Amino acid sequence: MIKFFAPAWGNTLPFDRFCENVKAAGYNGVEIAVPFDVADKNTILESLDKHGLALIGQYFQSFETDLDEHARNYEKYLRHLSAAKPLFINCQTGKDFFTFEQNRRLFEVADRISGETGVKIIHETHRGKSLFAAHITRDYLQKLPNLRLALDISHWCAVHESMLENQDDAVKLAIRHTDHIHSRVGHPEGPQVSDPRAPEWAPFLEAHLTWWDQVVATHREAKTGLTVTTEFGPAPYLHTLPYTQMPVASQWDVNVFMLNLLKNRYSVG
Repeated sequence: MIKFFAPAWGNTLPFDRFCENVKAAGYNGVEIAVPFDVADKNTILESLDKHGLALIGQYFQSFETDLDEHARNYEKYLRHLSAAKPLFINCQTGKDFFTFEQNRRLFEVADRISGETGVKIIHETHRGKSLFAAHITRDYLQKLPNLRLALDISHWCAVHESMLENQDDAVKLAIRHTDHIHSRVGHPEGPQVSDPRAPEWAPFLEAHLTWWDQVVATHREAKTGLTVTTEFGPAPYLHTLPYTQMPVASQWDVNVFMLNLLKNRYSVG
């Protein structure tokens, strides 16, 4: 079964109104970084519950360059997210400039917290983080075969300045380890096309659909669940016009387009 999630990233509405729109659009839940402020956290959790929406916890705050400080904050955020009882936690783990051993220490922290809390923790393929490139991720997966991924392959298109034509083995290995998809469409010069509905981006959309088809097929064969967040982001991911900074498309409309495209493609009611 495939479940679809809306990104809270970019939302400017009161959260309850946002959840109302998310539910009406046909999503199953929201992917969000739960704040530490108790009132704000409760507003999010109560609104999700009110509208019958599931939670994917999101961690992206991997900013510290000192590994000990980084690991302490990583654990603090993951324990906070775990306490919210999400479906799972999606982590932008580590840094691209940390060594393998340094990043492995963080993966081990996540494994320990997951074992103690019972909350699944997976790791996102994201620029600037440990899994920033296809060949680097292949090395991690070969050495740490229990790693499970949130596949945002749009980042790799930008990192490798290609549609990964020469990275087939690494991509296939990542697909076999993927439990969650961020369905943003990237291209060789950036992690997000201006509007996936536009004909000039059709070849790039088709390339991503082909990768996602393989993920879906893997889970259907194994009879395991799969989740998708339609994570087209706001500016500066969303292209804007010079001087006026007016967005060239609606982030919400693009994400709902991706939701309906994928629901239809994978025959999800």
